[in-house]
Amino acid sequence: MIPNRGNAATFLMKVGTVLLLLVLSFGVRKSIQQQYDANDYMKREHSLFKPYQGSGMTIPYWDFIGSTFVTNSYIRVTPDLQSKSGAIWNQMPCTSINWEVHVNFKVHGKGKDLFGDGFAVWYAKDRLHTGPVFGSRDNFQGLAIILDTYSNHNGPHNHQHPYISAMVNNGSLSYDHDRDGTHTQLAGCEAKFRNVDYDTLISIRYENDVLTVSTDLENKNTWKQCFQVTGVKLPTGYYFGMSASTGDLSDNHDLLAIKFYELEAPALLAEDRSRIVPSAETFDAPRDHKDDPKQGGMSNVKIFFLILLVMLIVVVLVVIGIMFYQKHQENARKRFY
Repeated sequence: MIPNRGNAATFLMKVGTVLLLLVLSFGVRKSIQQQYDANDYMKREHSLFKPYQGSGMTIPYWDFIGSTFVTNSYIRVTPDLQSKSGAIWNQMPCTSINWEVHVNFKVHGKGKDLFGDGFAVWYAKDRLHTGPVFGSRDNFQGLAIILDTYSNHNGPHNHQHPYISAMVNNGSLSYDHDRDGTHTQLAGCEAKFRNVDYDTLISIRYENDVLTVSTDLENKNTWKQCFQVTGVKLPTGYYFGMSASTGDLSDNHDLLAIKFYELEAPALLAEDRSRIVPSAETFDAPRDHKDDPKQGGMSNVKIFFLILLVMLIVVVLVVIGIMFYQKHQENARKRFY
């Protein structure tokens, strides 16, 4: 029996509907599967997000020191007070060769024109050591991503602050605050992340000896590359951390979340990297540390006192001149009589 045209059309519509549903179902399953695959790479032991606290005042997998304190909404590494420093460090060493870390942070304070000093995200051999480099130790071994909010450079800068830079250290280099680390940085970029009312994030991606730092600072939910450096060698077994410091100037340095993602490593890099020394093939415009030239001019205070001294001398000379003139007039009158 041959179906009429109406039944055939109905049959074809039903078949098409079934096929469309199958395609949509496959697409949804594939999308969900991709999402689960991406989530599977995130490692909880290196990540940090709300709710932060476990039992008591502890944070699972993390230790904090210095001025750092924990609230329900954020982890404040330093408050907006002078001469404070703090840090938070992961307890678990990283065994992944390739990885990516997303840090959600907020830097804000009362200062309008003057504020500081900034914070650093670390992948370092030693943890929980306080020091002069944004609250952590100098001559470290590993990687530091520095978010500097105050310019200490006494000479000319080729960039504005706030500024993001990277430094790889084998333990022999010292971070030079007076030059804002310009003679040891690998690369850097300007970044306006302070005193905004939305989330600010930084991504640190280390894959196949390539270090890529990107930011999401404009509330667009997209990454913008800050810089990329090739030939960076980092060992496994180091620790992630964040530290911050204030000096005469201050800011709130808040940590909101850290998410760690393990990336697949090719067979070429599937090797034991626990014993290699941190290194980088190139530096961005290396500069020797030179002393500042002596200032030829005088400060405002010195100029003020110099003007005051000149005025006093002028007044004294005027008084002496008047007294001399009066004495001369008096002697002239005596000779006249």
